[in-house]
Amino acid sequence: MTVPVRAAVLREVNAPFVLEEVDLDAPRQGELRVRVHASGICHTDLSYRAGQGRFAFPAVLGHEGAGVVESVGEGVTGFEPGDAVVLSYYSCRACGTCARGQPAYCEQGYAGNFSGARPDGTYPMRWRGEPIRSGFFHQSSFATHVLAHQHNAVKVAKDAPLELLAPLGCGFQTGAGAVLESFRLQPGQRLAVFGVGAVGLAAVMAARVAGAASIFAVDLDARRLELARELGATDTFLADEPELTRTVLKKTRGGVDFALECVGSPKVLRQAFDVTRPLGTCGLLGLPSADAQVSIPMMALLFGKRLVGMLEGDADPKRFVPRLVALHAQGSFPLEKLSRSYAFEAINDAVHDMESRTVIKPVLRMHTGAAR
Repeated sequence: MTVPVRAAVLREVNAPFVLEEVDLDAPRQGELRVRVHASGICHTDLSYRAGQGRFAFPAVLGHEGAGVVESVGEGVTGFEPGDAVVLSYYSCRACGTCARGQPAYCEQGYAGNFSGARPDGTYPMRWRGEPIRSGFFHQSSFATHVLAHQHNAVKVAKDAPLELLAPLGCGFQTGAGAVLESFRLQPGQRLAVFGVGAVGLAAVMAARVAGAASIFAVDLDARRLELARELGATDTFLADEPELTRTVLKKTRGGVDFALECVGSPKVLRQAFDVTRPLGTCGLLGLPSADAQVSIPMMALLFGKRLVGMLEGDADPKRFVPRLVALHAQGSFPLEKLSRSYAFEAINDAVHDMESRTVIKPVLRMHTGAAR
């Protein structure tokens, strides 16, 4: 039996979001109906809004939801009505990749996250009597209520500050996971972060937690560089500074141990690669255009320099989100310095502020209060 809920419907590429009443399915096998308290807005949402996802509209986007379980479908274990949850990406937990501990690269990952549908191709919501793409990351969290899956829900304390924790499901997890899970940065090592938005600043905070000797932050926005210093960066550079690569190489006597590209730009990726030392690793986190290409010197690769792509920072949300929640509780991961909250009705204002770089992480409030 369906229930009426409100959702921000995107009717066509680059159109404004419009709050509409839609009908939400009852939970199926393994699914949870979640009353969404808050949802972050991620650059991936904006990329899909701009048509980069190449799927048909209308659609309901959003993939950084947090809320309270209202009901569960058959076969659900570990969750019950009243549980507070943070929602992340979907993985099947059964394929060979998941079994090897890499759920971000699940063999059903595209179908379960990026297609806008359930893995079986069906849609949880109907708008004006017709199915609408509404399974984005198995949540489509720009709605008052969603259907998530037990595999992409992470239980948190019932009094958890869901408005703050919502963005842990993707952006903050991606940046912090790259440092703590993929790189496994050790005390005394050096990191360079190119692009200090939500993902890059999460990487900066994680590097400070890990005990990095030097944290280099690069961005076009001087205000964001000031915040990066507050959060742990030891050195900051405007991205258009002349001789940037040469300066970093000189200060590090040959390069950093790790570099992160958080923009999705071939030019920036090449910069990040060039400041990475031999035997160091450069990671790509930014979402590039589908046809983006980069030229890399093969000799650098031959001498042990590595270039890797990462989804979700290689993090498993079932383990990693609780770790980030604990770091926040300890004061080591100050999410509140990165977020600004907006009423659900102001979603287009939030998108505008994000696109104009006046806010780092907009968070929509669908329902107010803690989980209780």
